[in-house]
Amino acid sequence: MAEIERESMEYDVVIVGAGPAGLSAAIRLKELDPDLSVVVLEKGSEVGAHILSGAVLDPTGLNALFPDWKERGAPVRVEVKEDNFLFLGKRRKLRFPNWLMPPLMSNHGNYIVSMGNVCRWLAEQAEGLGVEIFPGMSCSELVWGEDGRVAGVVAGEFGRQADGTPGPGYEPGMELRGKYVFLAEGVRGSLSKQVIARYGLSEGRDPQKYGIGMKEIWEIDPAKHREGTVTHTMGWPLDGNAGGGSFIYHAENNQIFIGFVVHLNYENPHLYPYMEFQRFKHHPAVAELLKGGKRVAYGARAISEGGYQSIPKAAFPGGVLLGCSAGLVNVPRIKGNHNAMMSGIEAATAAVAAIRAGRQGDTLEDYDTALHSGAIAKDLKRVRNVKPLWSHYGNLMATALGGFDMWMANLTGWNPLGTLHHEKTDAAHTGKAKDHAKIDYPKPDGVLSFDRLTNVAFSFTNHEESQPSHLRLTDPALPIRVNLPEFAEPAQRYCPAGVYEVVEKDGSKQFVVNFQNCVHCKTCDIKDPSQNITWATPQGGDGPNYPNM
Repeated sequence: MAEIERESMEYDVVIVGAGPAGLSAAIRLKELDPDLSVVVLEKGSEVGAHILSGAVLDPTGLNALFPDWKERGAPVRVEVKEDNFLFLGKRRKLRFPNWLMPPLMSNHGNYIVSMGNVCRWLAEQAEGLGVEIFPGMSCSELVWGEDGRVAGVVAGEFGRQADGTPGPGYEPGMELRGKYVFLAEGVRGSLSKQVIARYGLSEGRDPQKYGIGMKEIWEIDPAKHREGTVTHTMGWPLDGNAGGGSFIYHAENNQIFIGFVVHLNYENPHLYPYMEFQRFKHHPAVAELLKGGKRVAYGARAISEGGYQSIPKAAFPGGVLLGCSAGLVNVPRIKGNHNAMMSGIEAATAAVAAIRAGRQGDTLEDYDTALHSGAIAKDLKRVRNVKPLWSHYGNLMATALGGFDMWMANLTGWNPLGTLHHEKTDAAHTGKAKDHAKIDYPKPDGVLSFDRLTNVAFSFTNHEESQPSHLRLTDPALPIRVNLPEFAEPAQRYCPAGVYEVVEKDGSKQFVVNFQNCVHCKTCDIKDPSQNITWATPQGGDGPNYPNM
C-alpha cells in the first residue's frame, strides 16, 4: 500500500486526552507562558464523554490550579458530610468505627463530583486561556522523529473499511507535531503502552495492577437521599473469590453514584465481575436504598492499582506520561484525580522551563524526578503496601496489616512493612478452569439488577460498524483453541459490556467480537490470560457518551 501523505501542524505542546491530567497540563502551560501554542486532542465526541470516575474529589490538585475555583463556578459543590466504612455479610453489615481508620482515609474536605462535568468546566477554562481543544479526534499513531524521539501524533483518521483499507470517504488525518507530547490517555492507553514498551519505561518497576470499576447513576426516593454521604464497603458478594469493594456517593438532585470494583488479579476464571456488581445491589442495605428509584446511566473502566511500586519512568524522549497513563491512583482512598491534575501541573512546569532554555524533544527528567519525589510520591508511598497485602492475604488480614502500616506512615512518615511487591501481571494470575468451581449467578430481575446489554444502552455507546474492529486479536484462533478449553474463555465474563461471545455455528464453536458494544474500559487488554487482545483507539467520537459520570 502506498505511503499515506498527511498534512502537518506544529505546536509547542501536543496533549492526548482531555481528562483532568491533560486539561490541567494545558491550563498550567498557558498560565506560565501565554505565548505557547497548546493543543488537546480528545477521542470522545465531546470533552467528558469518556470520563468515568467515582468520584470523591480531593481538591488539592484543583486548589493548585485555581485557588479561586469556587468563585469561578466550578461544578464542585457537594462537600462530604458523612463517611461510612462497612463490611458486608450476605444479609448483614458491620460498620468500622471512623476513629479506627487512618486520617488519610477521611473524606473531610473532599467533594462528591461528576468528573465528566469537572472536565467540561476545565476545558472552558483552558479555552479561555487560548488552548485549542479538538474533541472527536482519536490519536491512532505516534509520529517518530529521525532521532527516535516521539515527535507528534496522527489524529483524525476516518473512513477505513472493515478490512483496514481506506474506503471511498477516507480521511487520512493530520500529523500534529510538538516540541513535547503529553500522553494523558487514561488507564492502559494504546499510545502509552507502545511508548512504555519501546523505551523500557517499566524496567525495574513492579508490574502494573488493575481493577475493573463499574458504575451506575440512580435517581432515588428523596426521603432516602442524604446529600454528602459517602459509603464504602468490602466483603460480600466477593468474599474470598476476589479483592474489591463498592462505593455509594449521595450527589446532587437526589442522585447517587453507585459502583463496584473488582481487582483483576482474581484466579477463578469463572468469576463474572459485572454480575458480582449486580448481585451486590440485592444486599438488604443496598436494595432498600434503591427501592423506588431508577437507574439513569451506566459505564465501566479499568483502574490502575499498582501504586508507587508500579509507576514507570514517566518521561521519555519527546514526551511524558500523565495521570492514569502513569498509574497514580491511591488505592485505599479510591482517588486518583487529584494526582492526575498534579502530574499535569508538574509536566507543564518542566516543559516550560525546557522550552525557555531552548530545548525540545529531549527527556524531561525534572518531571520524572518531581513525580517520584514530590507531593504525588508522598501521597502514594504511605499507602504502597495496601494493594500487595490485599493480593496476598485477602480482605480482613490486609485491612488489619494495611491499616497498621498506613497509621504508622501517617504518624511518622515510616512504613514498618517496608515496600511489598507485586509479583506478576493480572493476566498471569488467571487460573485454569478445571481448578476452580463455577459460580452460580442469579438472573437479573430488571428492577435492581440488569443484564449487560440492557445496561450498555445506558452508556449511550456507539461505534461506526463499517470500520475495523479496534479490539485486535493477535491469533484469531487462540480463543477457541486455548482459552476456551483451559480457561473457559473468561472474556465472556470479564468484559462489562458483553463484547465477547462463544457461539455455535455450523457445528463448531466460534469466538465473536461485538466491538460496537465496547465502553473502552480496556479490561480485555489487561486480563486476557493469553494476552491475545490489543485495545486500539477506534475512529474519533466513537465509544460511550457519558452524560455526567
